[in-house]
Amino acid sequence: MPNHIFKLIIVALTKYEECLAFNSLKNMYIKILSFTRWVVSALCMLTIFSANISAQTISLNGKWRFKIDANDEGVQAKWYSSALPETINLPGSMAENFKGDDITLKTKWTGSIYDSSYFFHPRLEKYRKPGNLKIPFWLTPHKHYTGAAWYQKDIEIPANWKGQRTVLSLEYPHSETRVWIDDVEIGTQFTFVIAQKFELPANLKPGKHTITLRIDNRIKAINVGQDSHSLTDHTQGNWNGVVGKMFLQAGSTVYFEDIQVYPDLKRKSARVKIELKGAANASSTGKITLSAKTFNTKSSLQVKSLTVPYEIKNGIGTVEIDLPMGDKIATWDEFNPALYRLTAVLSAKDGKKDEKQVQFGMREFKAVGRSFEINGRPVFLRGTVNNCEFPLTGYPAMDVAAWERIFKISKAHGLNHMRFHSWCPPEAAFIAADLTGFYLQPEGPSWANHGSSIGEGKPIDQFIYDETNRMTKSYGNYASFCMMAYGNEPRGKQVEYLTKFNNYWKAKDSRRLYTGASVGGSWPVIPNNEFMVRAGARGLDWGKRPESFSTYAKQIEQFTVPFVAHEMGQYCVFPNFEEMKKYTGVYRAKNFEMFQEDLADHDMADQAKDFLMASGKLQALCYKNEIEKALRTPNYNGFQLLSLNDYPGQGTALVGVLDAFWDEKGYITAKEFKRFSNSTVPLLKVPKFVYTNNENLDASVEVAHFGKAPLTNAKISWQIKSASGVVLSKGSFDQKALPIANCIPIGDIHFALNAIQEATQLSLEVSIDGTEFANDWNFWVYPAVLPKPKTNFYYTENFDEQAKKILDEGGNVFLNAAGKVVKGKEVVQTFLPVFWNTSWFKMRPPHTLGILCDPKNPALANFPTAGHSDMQWWEIVNKAQTMNLEDFPSGFRPIIQPIDTWFLNRRLALVLEAKVGKGKLIVSSANLSPDLKDSPAAQQLYFSLQQYMSSENFNPKYEVAFNTIKDLFESPSKIQFDTFTKDSPDELKPKPKTN
Repeated sequence: MPNHIFKLIIVALTKYEECLAFNSLKNMYIKILSFTRWVVSALCMLTIFSANISAQTISLNGKWRFKIDANDEGVQAKWYSSALPETINLPGSMAENFKGDDITLKTKWTGSIYDSSYFFHPRLEKYRKPGNLKIPFWLTPHKHYTGAAWYQKDIEIPANWKGQRTVLSLEYPHSETRVWIDDVEIGTQFTFVIAQKFELPANLKPGKHTITLRIDNRIKAINVGQDSHSLTDHTQGNWNGVVGKMFLQAGSTVYFEDIQVYPDLKRKSARVKIELKGAANASSTGKITLSAKTFNTKSSLQVKSLTVPYEIKNGIGTVEIDLPMGDKIATWDEFNPALYRLTAVLSAKDGKKDEKQVQFGMREFKAVGRSFEINGRPVFLRGTVNNCEFPLTGYPAMDVAAWERIFKISKAHGLNHMRFHSWCPPEAAFIAADLTGFYLQPEGPSWANHGSSIGEGKPIDQFIYDETNRMTKSYGNYASFCMMAYGNEPRGKQVEYLTKFNNYWKAKDSRRLYTGASVGGSWPVIPNNEFMVRAGARGLDWGKRPESFSTYAKQIEQFTVPFVAHEMGQYCVFPNFEEMKKYTGVYRAKNFEMFQEDLADHDMADQAKDFLMASGKLQALCYKNEIEKALRTPNYNGFQLLSLNDYPGQGTALVGVLDAFWDEKGYITAKEFKRFSNSTVPLLKVPKFVYTNNENLDASVEVAHFGKAPLTNAKISWQIKSASGVVLSKGSFDQKALPIANCIPIGDIHFALNAIQEATQLSLEVSIDGTEFANDWNFWVYPAVLPKPKTNFYYTENFDEQAKKILDEGGNVFLNAAGKVVKGKEVVQTFLPVFWNTSWFKMRPPHTLGILCDPKNPALANFPTAGHSDMQWWEIVNKAQTMNLEDFPSGFRPIIQPIDTWFLNRRLALVLEAKVGKGKLIVSSANLSPDLKDSPAAQQLYFSLQQYMSSENFNPKYEVAFNTIKDLFESPSKIQFDTFTKDSPDELKPKPKTN
């Protein structure tokens, strides 16, 4: 083992033992974080040692002196000249070190709030009290601080560094950094996207010195927008500190400033552009040797080395070299992410040396007509939006392993693409994406809206160019860096500004594609986008009967470049309160605590897990149908889900099938999700999912295939099963070659339903033999004619005196209350769940998350169902009223229960039963009656309830007063929603006539 590695391990073990000696939980937490970060950084330092042979490095990890400068007095008072009084561990944030201000109602958050009911509504008063402060908008950090803070550390410059170029490197300070060495200020940098590097004075003497940092995380003249994910409290948090690698490095005064590699697959070569630097006004000559080889392929490919001369004049030099890659080249894509490591060695005639290594892939990502191509092969982007959610730290993961985990989880769900919403990830993300085979769209660190704008002469206009130039210089060689945008949904003179932005980048760097901004459907079209990331062609039109024939073709026909759906999905699920125990880092899920307590206050604490699972199944159904609709649309080229994992801010947007930690929630696995979101997906086209037994199930099969090569002689099979697994019919199609495309027709399936005599659920599966590719769909078949049961109840559509008389006499009543409900009238229910969340969108409907029921309930004995919404429920639930059971007895549970938004947690009912007087009552706010037409599922549900009411099983558990039932149709809900805020998100604002 090399001696320096051995020493690092010994020091790491020593630090671990120190951690064990602490009794204080707070100190233990800080020490363990420090130890963990130290080990990760130590490993990173090993990489630095191996990649920069000619450089010498001193780690700056560990204890620093510290002081908050809330009054901006430190510069004038020359704090850099004296020892700061406190201590802090770096890398890390102030919040991790329990530094900053306590959280109060007056905390000045960085982010928009459109629902201010938390601050004013009497119902939420107890969550505003000191000691029980629970904020619903986002996660709550230990501490919060925006402003200047000072960090200070003594260093020892070795004697053998004399005459070398010495650089202070801080991988990720947040965000504006001023640096002093002793009493000398050496510079200020402000960036959200790359490491900040400061060159120390050339005349710095060996020995002891003091580095002082002043870091300021306020929004000042350059305003990227308070909701930008580069700084907002909605996601990572507006933290103050330094994370990632921190070190001093000494090296040659003649050095590689930049190396950019431009692959040329057609010529089997790479154009290498090199920028050289030396001391100001200095000259230097010598030679540069380039070599390259693959490092992650089964067999290594070695590129023949090439040596060329160089010359530096006045401290600057440039060299361009065409490097032949050999007759056999390894290309990079999602299936085979082959990578090369280029080594450049500079040897000056005066003996100076420098070495730099660059990771790159031989790939070409292009737009050809309306399609994307990777290395000449069509590609469909199956993506998710990354919003910088890191709930343990409050800042992005800085190590490759953490990012590999994220990309591998995404791949396990069938995805191949990730957009970084208004932020750029650290270098570790690009390294991991290169290794995993993932196509990335990083963005400039801006959502120039909600207090900011572009194209109006503000400092942000130039800052966007500066930041994107920094991104491409630092990360441009990574094969995964395939696309780029300014950022998200701007305000201002955006067409003019973004058109120029696109032109600038298309002329400067052809290694990736450019789009002005990722936007909603109401934003103006930027005419020279190389691809579109837009809304408009997304969503499910489930105001109509669900089917799987429709496409988004009409919505995208105007575009002549590839189209990618912006922020697809956003289907909500109920909170998973078991997730709260995971928040062991800098954040606490006080929002979840508040939602959980409020659920208990509404007498439904025991239903939380059931709500999660039932709403999760509906969410998964929605994602499946939307993704399949995209895959069957001609000239549709991709989607970006919002998102595969939850978004903890903007009111708490629980839109992921994964939680904020990228863990499954329990209602759908990666393998199940991948069946409808994969490189190859069988698709089924049907006009509906609910049938009667006098019909045929007629379906058309097609395939979307975007694998690494066409499939030859593909055999596609199908089978129809009953709910118990009995195969009712099966077949296969003639073998067929599948090109790389979607909308590949396979054949038709015809299945007569007349043998089915009772209500039945079917499953139809289509698979490609000998592969993992398979997909399935549920169908329901009901008798076209139901027997006329003998009824012993009074059917009514009004809760009138006759109903009261029958109940008082011990009779049974079925009340069809559709359209009559007052208490709960404000609740809007559709078949779709809540979009994003009801807080951010100010209670924009729908307000519910599907339904919950017990499949074993005898009331549903003749209505096959799971415990959650599925396609057969559409005609029953969609636009049906709900009843608010706020005055019903404790513990009361309806037969069919709509799940309310977690911001209000109203106890709702669609169908309920109760003992009233001496009689028994069923009330339905869904339209269930003897006269239903063209609604076979609703007709079957009514039949099942009739059978139940006529059976001995009809024995409601709870007694409810007649007037309590009657009040459902007379009095409004006691608690009504009020946002207490006039401002609103862009989607709710009137659209301007011009841009």
